[in-house]
Amino acid sequence: MKRFFKALCIVIFLICICVFSAVCYGYSSLPDEITVNEGEEADFGNFYFCKNREPVKAASAGMNRTEYKSQITALKIIPVKDIKINMTKRRFVAPGGDTFGIKLYTKGVIVVSIDSVTTSQGNADPAVSAGIKCGDIITHINDEPATSSQQMTEAIEGSGGSPLRLRIDRNGEASELYLTPVMSVNGKYKAGIWVRDSSAGIGTVTFYDDASGMFAGLGHGVCDVDTGKIMPLSNGEAVRAKVNGFYKSNAGNPGELCGVFTDIALGSLRVNHEMGVYGELLQPSGAKVIPVALENEVKPGKAQMITTIDGSGPQYYDIEITKIYPSSDLSARNMIIRVTDPVLLEKTGGIIQGMSGSPIVQNSMLVGAVTHVFVNSPDQGYAVFAGRMLETMDSLKNDEFAKVS
Repeated sequence: MKRFFKALCIVIFLICICVFSAVCYGYSSLPDEITVNEGEEADFGNFYFCKNREPVKAASAGMNRTEYKSQITALKIIPVKDIKINMTKRRFVAPGGDTFGIKLYTKGVIVVSIDSVTTSQGNADPAVSAGIKCGDIITHINDEPATSSQQMTEAIEGSGGSPLRLRIDRNGEASELYLTPVMSVNGKYKAGIWVRDSSAGIGTVTFYDDASGMFAGLGHGVCDVDTGKIMPLSNGEAVRAKVNGFYKSNAGNPGELCGVFTDIALGSLRVNHEMGVYGELLQPSGAKVIPVALENEVKPGKAQMITTIDGSGPQYYDIEITKIYPSSDLSARNMIIRVTDPVLLEKTGGIIQGMSGSPIVQNSMLVGAVTHVFVNSPDQGYAVFAGRMLETMDSLKNDEFAKVS
């Protein structure tokens, strides 16, 4: 009998260790937040379960999502951790893969460089004295909205040496300062600042949403080439682009698509965001739609990228999703992909500049978009979840779009 109780105690002890280990593993490995489609349940296998789902926040206009709080338990008995469940409706969009031209005009002018001004008394630094820094966005000049670099030049040259009251935006914070131009040796008043008011380039459309009349592309924001900061969008235009060649990627030197703008308008750009550019379609795409995958539906493994490298238009190329960061704070870097298609590797060397926004399809669902290439290994790059781009478009449509309309 003693042997029986001793054996029973050992068995119970081992069971307790296994349960404790499972609870610890679940607490560290299971997500704090998950999104599921309407009518479905969160699936954590045959050991972990959700119970007592309670509504927290109803779906807001355009968001199509209801928040619940729940608890994950082991064997439906032992509490493991609290979790937030986002219940959403399955969304369908048409994948892109087309190249498009971007014409972007900034809201204000961006300070991209600061120089000394040569005067008859020597060098002067009016911009530094005023406290101006590279990356500052000048939004107003003497209470007038700053709209172009030409306007800034005219205001400085016509100041007569009197201080200009500037309103600037620095990292989202507004402030006011005074800039006093000085007379240069060439007889004109100057301030020693270089500003930019526009940008242009090509990228790839990620998806069309005919239901809302919107489109999304790039998967990351358009940044100023000198400051590296996202350019604040006042207005812009998206046009179809024609690819007429490319420079092949190699280690240390990412290639680039070469294209020209056409006169075929795609739509108007409304928002330049860290998760891409978003705009209104001039007319519906009429393309076939596919479901957008939830983050937990994206798996490591084989997938395909849709992109354009020549006049034949969007084509499917084989890739592999090698790593996923489901809780990553880096909005445009949710997964790592690797190009495996021999044709694409032979032609372009992998990912090249201009492919940003190329949609990624897995299991007949839109799962992501290419965002960045690894400079030293151009067959690899980062991608963003398509679901996050769609959510961003929904939220921006209700907030930013309304403000600029």
